[in-house]
Amino acid sequence: MSVKKHIPNTITSLNLLCGVIGIWFVFSLENTRMAFLCMLAAVVFDFCDGLAARLLKAYSEIGKELDSLADVVSFGVLPSAMMSVTYGHVAGKQDFLAWIPLMIAVFSALRLARFNVDERQHESFIGLPTPSCALVCASMCCLIEGEGTVGPIVGSWWFIPLVSVILCYLLVSGIPMFSFKFGVGHKSDTVTKMKRTAFFSISAIVIIVVVLLSFPWPAIILGVLLAYILENALSAVFKI
Repeated sequence: MSVKKHIPNTITSLNLLCGVIGIWFVFSLENTRMAFLCMLAAVVFDFCDGLAARLLKAYSEIGKELDSLADVVSFGVLPSAMMSVTYGHVAGKQDFLAWIPLMIAVFSALRLARFNVDERQHESFIGLPTPSCALVCASMCCLIEGEGTVGPIVGSWWFIPLVSVILCYLLVSGIPMFSFKFGVGHKSDTVTKMKRTAFFSISAIVIIVVVLLSFPWPAIILGVLLAYILENALSAVFKI
């Protein structure tokens, strides 16, 4: 049995392990920063397992299912746990509203299940990808926890539950969202290329602003992903 056949699944398993460790940091230590770093590592492994499968031609049905299971943990359960714990810190208590962010895990699982059976999502996405949703949650939690003091809106009891509901909707919405799939077998039309160019331009502006204003580095990830969501939402509204 060829060893290379197991390399992609091993990388996927590391994605899953990072998610589990991140959840441990959240519930055992309430350490959102370390949980965020675990999520970033999971994102890297999530990218590398597909890359390894393509390079080694080591595709398998088990690998496909394992990838979705790992993503549910790393990009579904972990961010929902971070949002729930952060809500408790902001509100100063844990009540039933802390359960609302946990729905992100459920809707992430629905999003992944739909992606696996939807033949329209080979070159682009329909609905917000789970890693993007997870990184929005994690970067926002780190900014709220790291700053110590938050503005009146972010510090309100309704902010995190409301953001959670919006993200749940975006995960299963019918909004088309362009992907960043490149390489052999991936073709992009002119409109998609223009959208990508606009996104990279906006991202560069976000990075410059964050650096000049000396904001914490998670603000870069949050700003870039919000730009991605807003650009795709506006494109859907104006049918671009």
